This record gives sequence, C-alpha cells and structure tokens, in this order.
Amino acid sequence: METTQSMQKRELRTTEKKGISVRDFILIGVLLAAGAVLKYFVGSVINIGGVKPNFIIAMYCLGILLIKPKIYEGAAIGLLAGAVCQFFPGTPYLNFLSEFAGAVVMTLMIRLVINIGKINLTPAIATFVSTVVSGALFVSFLIIFLNASASMLVAYIPIVLGTAVINTIIVQVLYVPLKLAMKQD
Repeated sequence: METTQSMQKRELRTTEKKGISVRDFILIGVLLAAGAVLKYFVGSVINIGGVKPNFIIAMYCLGILLIKPKIYEGAAIGLLAGAVCQFFPGTPYLNFLSEFAGAVVMTLMIRLVINIGKINLTPAIATFVSTVVSGALFVSFLIIFLNASASMLVAYIPIVLGTAVINTIIVQVLYVPLKLAMKQD
C-alpha cells in the first residue's frame, strides 16, 4: 500500500506600511511633548558653558528611530517639532526650517546600519549628525534672515557640537529600552 503526502506551499506575505499609524502618531506626540516639558523645566538647569541639550531634537530623533518613517513622514515630524519650538521664546519661525532639515537627515540616516561588533551605532551617529545639521542651519538662518554677525557662527560652533554630543548620549541611552518596551526587533 502506498501513502501519498500532500504538502502545502508556504506563503510569505508582506504588507507595506501605509502612513504613520495611530500608535506611531501618538508616540511622536508624546515624545515631542516630553521634549518640550524637559526643554522648559530642565533645559536651563543643565547648562555647561552655554551648552545644553535640545530635548525637542533628541525626542524627534528618538521617535524617528523607533517608528522608521518614510522621508515625507520624517519631514512632517520635523515640521511638528518646529511648531512645538514656537512656544518657546527665541527666534520665531527659524525652527521650522532647521527642524525640518534635521528630521529629514535623521530619517535618511536610520537607513544606514553602522555597527562596531555587536554594538549598533546608528542611533548615536544619526542623532549627532541630525543635531549638527539642525544647529548649523539655525545659526546660518540667524545670520541670513536676521542679519546677525558672521562672527556669531564661530561662537555657536562649540555650542552646536556640545548640544549634539549631549543629544547623542540621551538618544543612545533611551533607544534600546524604548525599543524593547515597544517589542521591536
């Protein structure tokens, strides 16, 4: 007597993410709100020679790392971050441009995989570069649009780089626990 076995084909179905989910949108909103609260209450306390964290940039970098948006979605996150910055005293409207650029750079850089051994350095390097881009553009816009002196650029270089280092530490420290809490790979 002969036995016949029938095997079914396995299918791998993939679905493409279509837009930011409600969960992702809420996460970005909570992170930006937390960044605003931290900037308001803690930002002036942590000040080392004029260098302090920019919690709003750190939070949108963290959010982009966690939800991995498409480029236009990352740009929208940057515009939202720029809108949040308008609630703080300073230079109105310049943050829309600088945060837009910083978020787009972050969105592009998370597509790179930068590892040393088993350590994923993408969050740190992407956050550092995004913060530098945002800060450099902000200072450049001050000079261009508000006729600030070009010597201001030299004064701001260490501040931008210091802020980038602090933001990098914040994001690198928070990324892994949040990723695990969200049950991501």
